[in-house]
Amino acid sequence: MKKFLTLLKIEGKLSLRCVDSIFFGVCMPVGIVILIGLIAGQNPASNDVGYTLIQSSFGALVTVGICATAFMGIPLTIADYRDKKILKHFFVTPVSPTMLLWIHAVINMLLSMVSALLIYAVAKVFFGYEMIGSKLMFIGSYLLVMVSMYSLGLLIASLCRTVKTANVVCSIVYFPMLFLSGATIPFEIFPQQLQVVASLLPLTQGIKLLKSTSLGLETSLLIPLIVLVGSLIIGIILSMRFFRWE
Repeated sequence: MKKFLTLLKIEGKLSLRCVDSIFFGVCMPVGIVILIGLIAGQNPASNDVGYTLIQSSFGALVTVGICATAFMGIPLTIADYRDKKILKHFFVTPVSPTMLLWIHAVINMLLSMVSALLIYAVAKVFFGYEMIGSKLMFIGSYLLVMVSMYSLGLLIASLCRTVKTANVVCSIVYFPMLFLSGATIPFEIFPQQLQVVASLLPLTQGIKLLKSTSLGLETSLLIPLIVLVGSLIIGIILSMRFFRWE
């Protein structure tokens, strides 16, 4: 445990030097919730619903931190460590490479949770946000979305042998997930054809789950649950199959 905490402290300090994850995972979603709140936060999301635009957007905004850490943070860090032979060097130290991977998973989870808590605090304090649905169900849904996206991020890290390849693949995955899933742009305003395509993204189903639980909507959650659990299982199995330490 002492080794884990010591390495967690060291890797945590190194992670804080990378401003990309902090900007995209924390600052950007907080900025978006402030912008939405100032423009139309207290207005109804539409004419025939009983919740505001802030309440409708909350479930989507908390996934921005997950998206940034899952598809940019974890894969790029692991690919960089593999490229520099850092993972290989850990084989001759008291700390195993597996522990290093767990530490980076914890660091990114903490960053995602900080992002979600800041979004909640800003929405609550400045715009009077109140969650309509069950908080426990929302937390459970949030954790499911997180581990599902992280399993896909680890799969990318397993398949990409160099940092250059990881950068390209992460960009191809990250930006469609960010803009087409409804995380930053409301899914409802997309054309019908684009909604059909965007529904194939796992994060889109994750946002549907979070939106339903945060608003207490009585809608079927079977498809989002199947997609997320399926992504989690497939990501873990393929990651274990293709992962290489060097």
